[in-house]
Amino acid sequence: MLMKASSHTLTEQLVQRFSERIKSRLLAAGARLPSVRECARQQSVSPHTVVAAYDQLVAAGLVEARKQRGFFVRDMHFSKQNRPLAFMETAQHAMKSLVTAGAEAKPRIDATALIRGMFYRPMAQARYPFAGMLQPGMGVLPPDWMQSDFMGPAVRKVCQGKSLLDASLRYGEPLGDPLLREALSVKLRDHALDLPASRIITTLGATQALDIVSRTLLKAGDAVMVEEPGWAVEFARLDAMGMRILPVPRNADGPDLAVMARYCEEHNPKLYVSVSVLHNPTGACLSPASAHRMLQLAASHDFHIVEDDTYGHIAPAHATRMSALDGLQRTIYVSGFAKILAPNWRIGFIASPAHLTERLLDTKLLTSLTTPALLEKALAHCIQDGHLRKHCERVKVRLDAARSRSARLALQSGCSFAAEPAGLFGWVDAGVDTEELASRMLDDNILLAPGCLFTATRNPSQLMRINFAATQDAAFWRLFVQRRDAMR
Repeated sequence: MLMKASSHTLTEQLVQRFSERIKSRLLAAGARLPSVRECARQQSVSPHTVVAAYDQLVAAGLVEARKQRGFFVRDMHFSKQNRPLAFMETAQHAMKSLVTAGAEAKPRIDATALIRGMFYRPMAQARYPFAGMLQPGMGVLPPDWMQSDFMGPAVRKVCQGKSLLDASLRYGEPLGDPLLREALSVKLRDHALDLPASRIITTLGATQALDIVSRTLLKAGDAVMVEEPGWAVEFARLDAMGMRILPVPRNADGPDLAVMARYCEEHNPKLYVSVSVLHNPTGACLSPASAHRMLQLAASHDFHIVEDDTYGHIAPAHATRMSALDGLQRTIYVSGFAKILAPNWRIGFIASPAHLTERLLDTKLLTSLTTPALLEKALAHCIQDGHLRKHCERVKVRLDAARSRSARLALQSGCSFAAEPAGLFGWVDAGVDTEELASRMLDDNILLAPGCLFTATRNPSQLMRINFAATQDAAFWRLFVQRRDAMR
């Protein structure tokens, strides 16, 4: 809380608190600050102190006041200048910048709250013992869940003798390390995908794989169908490339096919981006009937489907994948290993239709040349020796137990699930505006993932994404209930 004994006034402390959150994008562009009365109550200060602090934030260009609506975080990206305002510029400088650039302001889909949240570390002086855990809305497993005794030996194995120099002093193979691509070719047979290693392209994680596909198949102004709710980073990336984003509601068994059909008739989309298995954030899996109908639409209206199978490592054994049904004709299969094994190895891949492989490879060469061969070789050994398979099995058993406990705590806390709990994520109805709730819980050093971040148009939502592995502590849920009930 704010401290009266501090060398800084309460107003200065409040300005600093909001400024740091805006700078780090924990308060994203467009986020609404608490009302003056509510902020005064939360921080135990007078309304006059809050008004003074908000006025300073407005003067610094970090916040804008909207008549009869409140105070909102500014979008600090401008199309003309293409740079953010400097953090806490003087009021005179900030206002001068806004005069010249304000007319050029362009609304943006802001995913940085989620991206930066991946690197968020709670303050050491957190008031709650559980605040140092992996944050409840995060998109990855806890680091200790991914620890293994086989990754180190695999790296040492590929660094022996001349191997280290050979792999370090020249560029790797354009398609990626041959040993890894062969291992992936064999591994994909478990998903009924039978293709040669020559049609597999390694990438710097699944995120780059998706970017390569988009840059190869799309041009500015093209229409792209995306699942909603869906991955905010993908929305933002496509928006930054100048695409027309067409959100398709995601149901339990797949996307709303009627909406997809209408988009196909009216907008001639070029691509559909899908997470078929353990969808992020709902955890739902695609049904065979929905997959079949989508492939029919793709054939009839001449668009491609990119299938992101990032969570396939923890998926049910016989989950439906469009790429398998289609035989990689109109589908492009993307996956990676950051969610299950080694986030910082940054290894992903594309399984490509034969007629697109060379085009996708050209885009990879233009964007990153090649990918680091040493870690790709090490991953190949992890796959070929069976270590990765056993590791995934252990994680799935542990995740099943975590999901059961976390879901029980959520229900006991008065929440409900908008989708059947499955996989790593739960799609939870909190009963209040989760963007405002997330803002309040920042005071407790807790980072939530509000539902508005998973919509293409940042719509208000009572939903939020929870990570089952990171929400097993009853203390978190007690604090959650306390903050939610205070809003009510």
